[in-house]
Amino acid sequence: MQYPRLEIDLKKIHHNAKTLVGQCKEKGINIAAVTKVFCGCPEIAKTIMNAGVGMLADSRMQNIKKLHQLPIPKMLLRIPMLSEIEDLVDYVDISLNSEVEVMEKISEVALQKNKLHQVILMIDLGDLREGIWENDLFHVVEKIIPLKGIKLIGLGVNFGCYGGIIPEEHSFQKLAKMKEDLEEAYNISLEIVSAANSNGLYLVWEDKIPKGINHLRCGQAIVLGKEDVYDKTIDGLYDDAFRLFGQIVEIKDKPTVPIGRRGIDAFGNIPTFEDKGIRKRAIVAMGRQDILLDGIMPKDEGVGVFGASSDHLLLDITDAKRKFKIGDIVELKMNYGALLAAMTSAYVHKEIIK
Repeated sequence: MQYPRLEIDLKKIHHNAKTLVGQCKEKGINIAAVTKVFCGCPEIAKTIMNAGVGMLADSRMQNIKKLHQLPIPKMLLRIPMLSEIEDLVDYVDISLNSEVEVMEKISEVALQKNKLHQVILMIDLGDLREGIWENDLFHVVEKIIPLKGIKLIGLGVNFGCYGGIIPEEHSFQKLAKMKEDLEEAYNISLEIVSAANSNGLYLVWEDKIPKGINHLRCGQAIVLGKEDVYDKTIDGLYDDAFRLFGQIVEIKDKPTVPIGRRGIDAFGNIPTFEDKGIRKRAIVAMGRQDILLDGIMPKDEGVGVFGASSDHLLLDITDAKRKFKIGDIVELKMNYGALLAAMTSAYVHKEIIK
């Protein structure tokens, strides 16, 4: 077998997606499955589609192009770049937008191609990533409605991804009210109110989703079986559909503080170390080019993480319950960021289990 290795269990992913679709459908919520964490892998995306998800969403045009043959609407999550509008109109059904200049360009290209592109206007309700301020809503919509070749089909908001802001019932109510006000003022119908990502699921379970909210963009809940607010595994879902394995290449007893004058490390940081005396260390053949160091945790009891360079992961195995030897395989639990890094790394072998 090749290492580092990422095992991907399609049956568990299918189960997670199907379960979430059912739970949300009961509350009138549709799900767009976010495919960026697995780099738009068509086989995984097809599994999710077959579980009943009605839309696929990604932030990268390269990934959406991989999904072109799947008969399901595709959404671009990141505000489109002016340089990718041609591809946007060709490959994407719906995009999230906040800049009138960008939507004007989409309109121009869509007209040239005799197509109609659907847009969702993003509102910033405090997380401070993309979106217009709510007091600019009517001013911006007045500029969008006359544009030919595009159709405003909804409103959206993002929480948690930058500012760590948790979506709350009053935020959803505000978004739903904006939708109602726009429909009344301009005699239009907005089909989608996309209120959050997986961090909005807790409001579904607590039955606090206001009327008018009908769409969530979910990635972590499907692939890792977790929600984003309390970072807990969701009841009935698998948290091990993706499993990361690495191989030990060295085991030595060494001090915990480097010896000699210290400067910056390979990543431009000045590292600090806690003196714990002599500890037994294992080096695993993977590093920061493959993983997000802060997002991994060894599955074996009693094993800790010292740190990592580009290619070497240093583990503390002094208190391990298991007796390790050279060539042994360790499993590392991952959060969403670590999974994203492992999937993106060309040096991590991916093995799909059907």
